[in-house]
Amino acid sequence: MAVFSAIGGAIASGQAKKAARAARGDKARAEAELRSIKNSRQQIRNPYASTQDLSGLATDLSSQLSNPFESLGVATKAAEIQIEQADISLANTLDTIRATGASAGGATALAQAALQSKQGVAANIEQQEAQNQKLKAQGEQNLMNAKMAEQQRMQGIAISEGQRVQATEAAGKQFMFQAQENRTNMDLDRAAGQITQAQANEASANQAQASAWSNALSSIGGNITSAAVGGLFGGGSGGSGGGGGSDRRLKKNINKIGKSPSGLNIYSFEYIDESFGRGTWQGVMSDEAPKSAVIKNFSGIYDGVDYSKIDVEFKQIKHEL
Repeated sequence: MAVFSAIGGAIASGQAKKAARAARGDKARAEAELRSIKNSRQQIRNPYASTQDLSGLATDLSSQLSNPFESLGVATKAAEIQIEQADISLANTLDTIRATGASAGGATALAQAALQSKQGVAANIEQQEAQNQKLKAQGEQNLMNAKMAEQQRMQGIAISEGQRVQATEAAGKQFMFQAQENRTNMDLDRAAGQITQAQANEASANQAQASAWSNALSSIGGNITSAAVGGLFGGGSGGSGGGGGSDRRLKKNINKIGKSPSGLNIYSFEYIDESFGRGTWQGVMSDEAPKSAVIKNFSGIYDGVDYSKIDVEFKQIKHEL
């Protein structure tokens, strides 16, 4: 029954090793993806860097202003006509007096009536001319005001539209930057979550491996102690890390570093399969250990050592960076 338990423990441990190896691969890929996302993050830019000064669109329109009343004149033509007509009227009156022999009083009355008639005509002409000049000046003033108002309106539209376009461009750049930033942050969160999950999976697999051998050893009985577990798979006295065996065939870079008080050779080594343990370890070779401490074919074809029965400590002496 104990043999079957040991075999079952070995199978479960192997499956846990594969799961741990897969979890480490998932973590490495997630870490690479995270680095790639960080390296490709967009550069922060100022969306208002292209803002332009629109004051050049405003122009001075004062040169277009003028005084429409500056050219107003006095209506002298009517006065000249009036004087001329008065002279003609007086001459005619005198001729009539000479021809008819009329009294001076009648001639005077006639001349005065003619003069008054001419004065009325002259005054009317003068009023018309003055009114025409006034209306013309008012028309020019109104036209100038209308042109000025239209030019000011067009300037206001140009400046307002320029401001609107600049504000829209800046808002568009800000929106695009923020959208990309949000997307990148989501990718970073996803990659970080994958790393966390892979680490949890690796820890769970390592725990499952240790539990598998612990259960198998417990079923075998008192000949194998917890220290033996450390000697076989890195969890016992002085042991740390992810497990391994004591068979020479499992190891590489084997170097003798000393002797124990009982004369056992002490070696430093690395495991060929990193799933047994990563970094450099200290221990003995199962083919040199006392037979009483060797567990033959414990994990299939490989031998283990019960370190509780020898005077050498199994431990990790250099961690892998």
